[in-house]
Amino acid sequence: MASQETLSETRENATAAQARLPRDPEEASRALGAVQELLRRHHLVVELAHRQRYGEADDRHELVENLVQRQALSELRSRLDPMHPADIAYILEALPLDERLIVWDLVKAERDGDILLEVSDSVRETLIESMDRAELVDAVESLDADEIADLAPDLPSDVVEEVRQQLSPEERDQLRAAMSYPENSVGARMDFETVSVREDVTLETVLRYLRGFDHLPDHTDQVFVVDRNEVLRGALALDRLLVNEPEAWVADVMQTDVLALQVLDSQSEAAQAFERYDLVSAPVLDPRGRLIGRLTVAEVVDVIREEGESDLLSQAGLREEEDLFSSVWNSAKNRWLWLAVNLCTAFFASRVIGSFEGTIEKVVALAALMPIVAGIAGNSGNQTMTLIIRSLALGQVNASNARRLVYKELAIAALNGIVWGGIAGAFAWWLYNDTPQGVTLGLTMTLAMILNLLVGALIAMAVPLGLEKLGRDPALGSSVLLTFTTDSMGFFIFLGLASLFFR
Repeated sequence: MASQETLSETRENATAAQARLPRDPEEASRALGAVQELLRRHHLVVELAHRQRYGEADDRHELVENLVQRQALSELRSRLDPMHPADIAYILEALPLDERLIVWDLVKAERDGDILLEVSDSVRETLIESMDRAELVDAVESLDADEIADLAPDLPSDVVEEVRQQLSPEERDQLRAAMSYPENSVGARMDFETVSVREDVTLETVLRYLRGFDHLPDHTDQVFVVDRNEVLRGALALDRLLVNEPEAWVADVMQTDVLALQVLDSQSEAAQAFERYDLVSAPVLDPRGRLIGRLTVAEVVDVIREEGESDLLSQAGLREEEDLFSSVWNSAKNRWLWLAVNLCTAFFASRVIGSFEGTIEKVVALAALMPIVAGIAGNSGNQTMTLIIRSLALGQVNASNARRLVYKELAIAALNGIVWGGIAGAFAWWLYNDTPQGVTLGLTMTLAMILNLLVGALIAMAVPLGLEKLGRDPALGSSVLLTFTTDSMGFFIFLGLASLFFR
């Protein structure tokens, strides 16, 4: 009996050690290729089995077909079983809906909740729609309260209520609290699982207390020190706990200058604090200073990724995150808003050109040169806009330094206009030096580029700063508005100067 227990423990230790081995960052992409190949073979087997059916032996062939399909899918299931939930989520997001549901059905039911947490919102909707009520309850009930709160907006209300009834009173309070905090607040991201001690105990007592846990919460790098009312007094880093004498008091070893987050703090500001101070975890306090949870670097990484993706989508004029394989209709609707705006701005730009038809008829070369003026200003403006949006996201731009930043970017635009406008003007003169208008074309090109680069810089700063002041996302449609301005004003400035010079 003892030898069997020893063997069991050895296997458990080996499994745990294997789980702790560093994961290959390329594993997900390789696994995706393998899964796609297995799915291709599965579809091929199904197609061949269908072709071999014939009327008088239909029942026998249906039995054979089902057996072949199960054999084909067993290899796919064995490929999925050892994979990390995040890797399975990555694969699900990259598969068309029919193949996605095949893979989803092969995943072990006890892993459904963890995978639902990892997939994107749009893909999560398709997976939830494919599950019945009992499957959803089983998937969610094994999660922690803060994780259930993350999924709750996408789940049917009756499923959330049934899961809530199965929680302990403490977990119900945690779930209610997590769902009550604003979406972009620290409270909505925090983990309720914390380890805290009192300051009037020795380190030996703390060590005995920690050994009583089956496992410490993920990303535990410090133990929080609280008083009898759960008010935060400081933190005891694990390295201090280990290197100091066991007889030392917590009060003598703990750190008192701990960066603590308030439950209603912005998650963006919290992410900046983690990045600035290289934090692994931070305590989260209620308005009375009591410890109610903690924020970990894992959640902060998710915040940074989600905000980066949101900025990219907003800048491109997409209203929301899009499932890569959503229906054509839904994908098209997601892109309509700013396409409609772009169509209007394009018509406006065309009318600007139309109002200078007489000038273009006199000097046909203007039609070939004017896209250069608009394109260079658009690129320069995008550089400025990217810098401004990034600085706003990091909280580096405020009322006291915004004016100096505007002056600096205008000076950069003017310098770039002189340098590159001069080069473009010289090139235009070289192209058309055999015509009477060669020198004038070069001068027009140079002046137009200087002025349009200044306009592009102004718009590139005004749009995100204005949206930020209005409480909107600074990246919202900014690229579309910048392109409209640099195109319209570029054509207007270039053709307007040409009308003056070629009278």
